[in-house]
Amino acid sequence: MRFSLLSLLPALVLLAACSQTSTEQQAAKTETMADTAQKVAPHHAPPPRDSTAHATKATAAVADTANVQNIANYLAGLPPAAGSPLATLSAQPAWQAFAKDQNKSWAKYRATHTNRMSRWAATELDSVRQATPTLFYPFSGPDFLNAFTLFPDSRTYVLVGLEPVGSVPTQANLDNPVLLSAVKKSLWSVLNFSFFRTNDMAVDLKSVNLDGAVPLIMLFAARTGNHLQSVRPVQLDAQGQLHAVADTTRAPGSKAIQGAELKLQAADGSAKTIYYFSADLSDWKLTSKDAPLRYVRSLGPLTTYVKSATYLMHKSYFSKIRNLILAQSQYILQDDSGIAMKYFPKTDWQFTYYGTYKRPINLFAKQYQPELTTAYHDSLHRARPLPFGTGYNWRQTDSNLLLARRKK
Repeated sequence: MRFSLLSLLPALVLLAACSQTSTEQQAAKTETMADTAQKVAPHHAPPPRDSTAHATKATAAVADTANVQNIANYLAGLPPAAGSPLATLSAQPAWQAFAKDQNKSWAKYRATHTNRMSRWAATELDSVRQATPTLFYPFSGPDFLNAFTLFPDSRTYVLVGLEPVGSVPTQANLDNPVLLSAVKKSLWSVLNFSFFRTNDMAVDLKSVNLDGAVPLIMLFAARTGNHLQSVRPVQLDAQGQLHAVADTTRAPGSKAIQGAELKLQAADGSAKTIYYFSADLSDWKLTSKDAPLRYVRSLGPLTTYVKSATYLMHKSYFSKIRNLILAQSQYILQDDSGIAMKYFPKTDWQFTYYGTYKRPINLFAKQYQPELTTAYHDSLHRARPLPFGTGYNWRQTDSNLLLARRKK
């Protein structure tokens, strides 16, 4: 979530949290990911609906997978293949202007983020990446971009967010004259501030019938140099088993979790798979629909990445997903919005601190951690440099990451 008026950004972007009107004990019964996501949205954005309602309407028809790469390129402002149905559409002045603007924005993002992140991760995460065939990224939304930048060698990426699954855009979607401006608006915050404004993104994309996370994941796959080979709807049954399905329409009362599977080929020829699941990870939801927990347990030892997670796992009523991550992960890379330090059993983990820890932005002031301040001011074990901005404190001079390694 970032905007161009940099000096005014923190106030404008993360303005307007709903004032808390109940104690944490009361909130524990009712607050879900959707409630917390609303707090980081501007006042004009409508409240998000329950994620299950999104998934019910997010029908992902079986797509012509031979054309998915051209569609991804078109959305990303990259040229579709000559002779493809989208080649004529991309020759129009509106798309040419969009592509020029996107190339400029992505060049800036590469200079300020991607290139720096890649160099940093190649050194600081070298051994971690070698031990990360599967990356788990809860509270991710469609953010394949940062996951791939930091962990380009992983074979499988498991993303979970509130956004509905969505589907491959149809030709009618792509012909919509307001599509390009909607995509541009949806990308603005992530390219300027490294995180999504979830509610605004949903409103922008719904206005042109882009129905969820899949189109943006496709876009990010194209912009990170991956070749998209197929997209298909999947779901987790009540036992957490993965199945291919005809679409992501969920029967009333079903405990299934809707998702999508995207198959890629990286620039080095390696095969990769992205799974995106639309699910609410609050304890309240997971009590009745624990398929995401069952599925993640089946994946074996993991590396978990958490960024811009609205401090949900600081709270008592996100204990199920927090405990799963702590039990299942060999490595955890997170900013301070991830798992609060008080929940890490210190005898089990070794910590490396990067960047700077000050205080959370005003919206999340109550999630300040004195323990992190102490760690970041330890003169005997100084924090290591972080050469890029990330998270809600998006400026490089204010950002932090923590790498937790399980002790052998």
